Amino acid sequence: MRSAFARRRASGLTLLEIMVVVMIMGMIAAIVSKVVIDRMEVARVNTARAQIAELAGALDMFYADNSFFPTTEQGLDSLIHKPTTGRVPDKYNDNGYLNGSVVPDDPWGHPYEYISPSANGKYEIICRGADGLEGGEGYDADISSANLSTKK
Repeated sequence: MRSAFARRRASGLTLLEIMVVVMIMGMIAAIVSKVVIDRMEVARVNTARAQIAELAGALDMFYADNSFFPTTEQGLDSLIHKPTTGRVPDKYNDNGYLNGSVVPDDPWGHPYEYISPSANGKYEIICRGADGLEGGEGYDADISSANLSTKK
Protein backbone atom coordinates (compact mmCIF):
# COMPACT_ATOMS: atom_id res chain seq x y z
CA MET A 1 0.00 0.00 0.00
CA ARG A 2 1.26 3.48 -0.86
CA SER A 3 1.68 6.25 1.58
CA ALA A 4 -0.33 9.49 1.26
CA PHE A 5 2.82 11.37 0.11
CA ALA A 6 3.48 8.86 -2.68
CA ARG A 7 -0.12 9.08 -3.95
CA ARG A 8 -0.04 12.89 -3.96
CA ARG A 9 3.35 12.87 -5.75
CA ALA A 10 2.07 10.49 -8.43
CA SER A 11 -1.08 12.50 -9.15
CA GLY A 12 0.47 16.01 -9.30
CA LEU A 13 2.47 17.87 -11.93
CA THR A 14 6.08 18.74 -11.51
CA LEU A 15 7.36 22.28 -11.88
CA LEU A 16 9.15 21.24 -15.09
CA GLU A 17 5.93 19.92 -16.63
CA ILE A 18 4.08 23.12 -15.76
CA MET A 19 6.89 25.22 -17.26
CA VAL A 20 6.78 23.21 -20.50
CA VAL A 21 3.01 23.70 -20.78
CA VAL A 22 3.33 27.45 -20.12
CA MET A 23 6.08 27.74 -22.76
CA ILE A 24 3.97 25.89 -25.34
CA MET A 25 0.99 28.12 -24.57
CA GLY A 26 3.23 31.21 -24.91
CA MET A 27 4.48 30.08 -28.32
CA ILE A 28 0.93 29.43 -29.52
CA ALA A 29 -0.16 32.87 -28.26
CA ALA A 30 2.77 34.53 -30.07
CA ILE A 31 1.90 32.81 -33.35
CA VAL A 32 -1.80 33.63 -33.06
CA SER A 33 -1.14 37.28 -32.14
CA LYS A 34 1.19 37.69 -35.15
CA VAL A 35 -1.53 36.36 -37.47
CA VAL A 36 -4.18 38.58 -35.87
CA ILE A 37 -1.99 41.71 -36.09
CA ASP A 38 -1.19 40.98 -39.76
CA ARG A 39 -4.89 40.55 -40.54
CA MET A 40 -5.66 43.84 -38.77
CA GLU A 41 -3.05 45.66 -40.87
CA VAL A 42 -4.43 44.13 -44.08
CA ALA A 43 -7.89 45.30 -43.02
CA ARG A 44 -6.54 48.83 -42.42
CA VAL A 45 -4.98 48.92 -45.90
CA ASN A 46 -8.28 47.78 -47.44
CA THR A 47 -10.17 50.36 -45.39
CA ALA A 48 -7.82 53.12 -46.59
CA ARG A 49 -8.39 52.05 -50.21
CA ALA A 50 -12.16 52.05 -49.70
CA GLN A 51 -12.11 55.49 -48.03
CA ILE A 52 -9.95 56.93 -50.82
CA ALA A 53 -12.39 55.53 -53.38
CA GLU A 54 -15.29 57.12 -51.45
CA LEU A 55 -13.50 60.48 -51.30
CA ALA A 56 -12.70 60.25 -55.02
CA GLY A 57 -16.35 59.58 -55.78
CA ALA A 58 -17.39 62.61 -53.73
CA LEU A 59 -14.82 64.77 -55.55
CA ASP A 60 -16.17 63.58 -58.89
CA MET A 61 -19.70 64.53 -57.79
CA PHE A 62 -18.39 67.95 -56.72
CA TYR A 63 -16.86 68.31 -60.18
CA ALA A 64 -20.07 67.19 -61.91
CA ASP A 65 -21.99 69.95 -60.10
CA ASN A 66 -19.39 72.73 -60.34
CA SER A 67 -17.09 71.92 -63.31
CA PHE A 68 -13.92 72.19 -61.17
CA PHE A 69 -12.27 70.34 -58.30
CA PRO A 70 -11.59 71.98 -54.93
CA THR A 71 -8.07 73.38 -54.66
CA THR A 72 -5.44 71.97 -52.32
CA GLU A 73 -6.05 74.93 -50.00
CA GLN A 74 -9.81 74.27 -49.91
CA GLY A 75 -9.02 70.63 -49.18
CA LEU A 76 -11.27 67.67 -48.59
CA ASP A 77 -13.27 69.72 -46.09
CA SER A 78 -14.91 71.32 -49.13
CA LEU A 79 -16.80 68.05 -49.57
CA ILE A 80 -18.65 68.76 -46.31
CA HIS A 81 -18.69 72.56 -46.10
CA LYS A 82 -19.08 74.95 -49.02
CA PRO A 83 -15.77 76.70 -49.68
CA THR A 84 -15.77 80.42 -48.93
CA THR A 85 -12.27 81.20 -50.25
CA GLY A 86 -10.70 80.70 -53.65
CA ARG A 87 -13.05 79.65 -56.39
CA VAL A 88 -16.46 79.43 -54.72
CA PRO A 89 -18.84 76.86 -56.28
CA ASP A 90 -22.15 78.18 -57.59
CA LYS A 91 -23.99 74.85 -57.56
CA TYR A 92 -22.76 73.37 -54.30
CA ASN A 93 -24.96 70.54 -53.00
CA ASP A 94 -26.77 71.80 -49.88
CA ASN A 95 -26.08 68.47 -48.13
CA GLY A 96 -22.42 68.39 -49.10
CA TYR A 97 -20.81 65.44 -50.81
CA LEU A 98 -19.88 63.25 -47.84
CA ASN A 99 -21.92 61.87 -44.98
CA GLY A 100 -20.83 63.14 -41.60
CA SER A 101 -19.56 66.40 -40.23
CA VAL A 102 -15.82 65.76 -40.66
CA VAL A 103 -13.57 64.17 -43.25
CA PRO A 104 -12.46 60.81 -41.87
CA ASP A 105 -8.83 60.21 -40.96
CA ASP A 106 -7.06 57.21 -42.43
CA PRO A 107 -7.25 53.93 -40.48
CA TRP A 108 -4.01 54.78 -38.64
CA GLY A 109 -5.40 58.13 -37.44
CA HIS A 110 -3.59 60.43 -39.89
CA PRO A 111 -5.38 62.92 -42.14
CA TYR A 112 -5.53 62.16 -45.84
CA GLU A 113 -3.45 64.44 -48.04
CA TYR A 114 -5.23 66.13 -50.92
CA ILE A 115 -3.49 67.73 -53.90
CA SER A 116 -5.32 69.58 -56.65
CA PRO A 117 -4.43 70.01 -59.36
CA SER A 118 -2.10 67.03 -59.43
CA ALA A 119 0.18 65.57 -62.09
CA ASN A 120 -2.82 63.93 -63.79
CA GLY A 121 -4.61 67.30 -64.01
CA LYS A 122 -7.35 66.31 -61.58
CA TYR A 123 -6.49 65.52 -57.96
CA GLU A 124 -4.66 63.04 -55.80
CA ILE A 125 -5.67 61.69 -52.40
CA ILE A 126 -2.84 60.12 -50.41
CA CYS A 127 -2.70 57.94 -47.32
CA ARG A 128 0.85 57.74 -45.93
CA GLY A 129 0.40 54.27 -44.47
CA ALA A 130 1.01 53.03 -40.94
CA ASP A 131 4.00 55.26 -40.26
CA GLY A 132 2.35 58.44 -41.61
CA LEU A 133 5.51 59.29 -43.56
CA GLU A 134 6.11 59.62 -47.29
CA GLY A 135 7.23 56.42 -48.99
CA GLY A 136 7.76 53.22 -47.11
CA GLU A 137 7.26 49.54 -47.72
CA GLY A 138 4.73 46.99 -46.57
CA TYR A 139 2.13 48.53 -44.28
CA ASP A 140 4.09 51.80 -44.25
CA ALA A 141 3.71 52.20 -48.04
CA ASP A 142 1.72 55.12 -49.43
CA ILE A 143 -1.73 54.46 -50.85
CA SER A 144 -2.82 56.95 -53.50
CA SER A 145 -5.88 57.56 -55.62
CA ALA A 146 -3.48 57.75 -58.58
CA ASN A 147 -2.56 54.08 -58.24
CA LEU A 148 -5.64 52.77 -56.45
CA SER A 149 -6.88 50.66 -59.34
CA THR A 150 -3.47 49.17 -60.12
CA LYS A 151 -2.70 47.77 -56.62
CA LYS A 152 -4.64 44.95 -55.08
